[in-house]
This record gives sequence, C-alpha cells and structure tokens, in this order.
Amino acid sequence: MQEKTTLKGQGTKDPPSTKKKTEPEIVIHIPLAELHSFPDHPFQIRDDESMRETAESVKEHGVLVPALARPCEDGGYELIAGHRRKHACELAGLDSMPVIVRNIDRDTAIIAMVDSNLQLESILPSERAKAYKMKMDAIKRQGARTDLTSPKFSAKFRSDDEIGQESGVSGDTIRNYISLTQLVPELQQMVDEKKIALTPAYQLAALTPQEQSSLLETIDSEQATPSLSQAQRMKKTQPRRWAE
Repeated sequence: MQEKTTLKGQGTKDPPSTKKKTEPEIVIHIPLAELHSFPDHPFQIRDDESMRETAESVKEHGVLVPALARPCEDGGYELIAGHRRKHACELAGLDSMPVIVRNIDRDTAIIAMVDSNLQLESILPSERAKAYKMKMDAIKRQGARTDLTSPKFSAKFRSDDEIGQESGVSGDTIRNYISLTQLVPELQQMVDEKKIALTPAYQLAALTPQEQSSLLETIDSEQATPSLSQAQRMKKTQPRRWAE
C-alpha cells in the first residue's frame, strides 16, 4: 500500500478568510516502476560525479524533496520534476520514492517541468533550446485557449518575451536559443561540445537541412568550424569552402 503523508503548515491558526482555501498536498511513496519519464523530456540524466553524490545522499538520508508527477491515463504516473532523484533512487537500491501527485493538464505540466529543471547548473545548449521551445509552445497553446474572450491579450502576447522575463534574460536570448532546435543533430552536438560557439550557431540555424549537411562536409574536410563572420555570410549564401 502506498504511504501517504500530509504536508501541514506550522504556527498559530490563521484568522478566518474569505479566500478560497487550498487543499493540502499529499506526499505518496510510489514504486519506481510506476513512475514514467515525461514525454520528450529534454534534460539528460548523466551518471556523473554529481549523480553519484546524489545517490549516496539518497542511500543515507532518503529523498528529502518529493518529486512531482501527474496521473497517467493508462495507469502509473508521469514524472514532471524528479527524474534525477528517481535515477538516484535506482542507483541507491530503493524501490520507491516520495512524490506529490497533481491533476494538471499537459501544458501546465510542461511549464512546471521546464521551470523545475532550468536552474540546474549543467544544462547543455541543445537541452536549454528544446526546453525553451517546449515551454513557449505550451504558453502559446494556453494563450490561444484563454484569448477567446480577450482580443487585446492576443496583440500583446509574446511567449518568448514572457519566458525571458521569467528567466531573467531578454526575449532575443530566448529566440536565439530556440533557433538552435533547427540545427541538425550533428551541429547541435558540436555546439554542446563547444566546437561551435553559440553566436555563430544562431546564424547557422537559419540554413536549410541540405545546406547544413554541406556545411558538415566542409567542416570534416577542412577540420575547422566557422567563425561568426563566416556564419553570417553563409546565412546569406550557400555554404562553400570558407576555411582559410
């Protein structure tokens, strides 16, 4: 049987309020086998030193912060936040972990999933790019649904600027990162490995897949990657032998 724990507030009793009361959230110890990864989860789970330290901490102290999940239609639960904690539990030999279960729609879950992971230190550019795009698309879908009775909202609505404001960066930064999702996997990997800097990568993202394939052939033959000025020129013309 799954163990349930109620998260209770501390302190004196609050005075009566006219505001709608929020139901206390329940922490449930759920078997790891019933916790499924979030579809298209953009953040990799790495067996690095940080993960080994987390697994050792979990083995000694347990999971101190519950994961977040939502029920799946076909049974089990879909993890929203806590993929690293789940893997640490597996490494530590545990068979269950504490989870808060919320009944929320997919777009709300996507936004919560992205927000809970963007603060991680070791996020690759390709992961950040995909995460920003997932969140932007989710916000746009929510806006399309709620805008039916608010025509003024649509004119002012810019999901990329909204994400930038929440993340403490400009909307242009969000748009640049999202553009990286247009790179072919081989070029995305080069960006992640810092073989291609971010600024020229933003320019290369404007090339067609065929043009990017031609660029990969040039990179392989010349054993060099494009600078910003070269990437800017290629954005305007077909890639050709540019390395000096």
